[in-house]
Amino acid sequence: MYTQGRYPIIKKSAIAKGVFDFTILCPEIAAAAQAGQFAQVAADGFFLRRPISICDIDKNKGTIRLVFEVRGKGTDKISQISCGDLIDIIAPLGNGFKKIEGGKAICIGGGIGTPPMVGIAKEYGENATAISGFRNSSIAILQDDFKAMGAKTILCTDDGSAGIHGFVTDALKNVLANENADIIYACGPMGMLKAIVDIAEENGIECQVSLEQRMGCGVGACLVCACRTVKDGKEIYSHVCKDGPVFDSKEVVFGE
Repeated sequence: MYTQGRYPIIKKSAIAKGVFDFTILCPEIAAAAQAGQFAQVAADGFFLRRPISICDIDKNKGTIRLVFEVRGKGTDKISQISCGDLIDIIAPLGNGFKKIEGGKAICIGGGIGTPPMVGIAKEYGENATAISGFRNSSIAILQDDFKAMGAKTILCTDDGSAGIHGFVTDALKNVLANENADIIYACGPMGMLKAIVDIAEENGIECQVSLEQRMGCGVGACLVCACRTVKDGKEIYSHVCKDGPVFDSKEVVFGE
């Protein structure tokens, strides 16, 4: 069940150009939240809230982390909220990731699709492999977070300025050539997700994807975030906010 309220930002930092990391004290939200869910965040002066993935949850401290990129006037306004001020959020929203107890996971994030991987990778700890892809080293984020939780951490950059010179799919193939995995989690551009899903299917590995979509209400009423999915052999439209953002990869229609 989600909650709407105004909560204090107790920590704020800029972790890359245009990328901000907020820690918010909201005990009732933290208690209910699961890795993979998201928040709808109010931007002062804007009618529609902005959806931001929950990066991490600390149920003991009663906090959640929101890591987001400034992509327009709304998120720019949110980025200007100061540490100590109140932020208006509705959370936790949507469906989170399914965890396989005792399993080994590969968590793959592309660009700003990386933050949702932190929470689920933390649940696996040393049994997680975190693969992240960025255009270059200057916008690579959250690598120390993955390392701190004991996950095997692999960074890929398009230009080779840090880590592996190549795509997350190259790293995924290399990992699977040397070890087994029970499940793959992924968030990022649709082209990247489709390529990951193909690799998962070739290897017979369960895969869950978190879809990024523009949203209006965040609770399934406005129909803005419709996506094509398959249920019981029939293609239907689902809503990323209510039916997702996490889907079983076999349910998602990625297009041609």
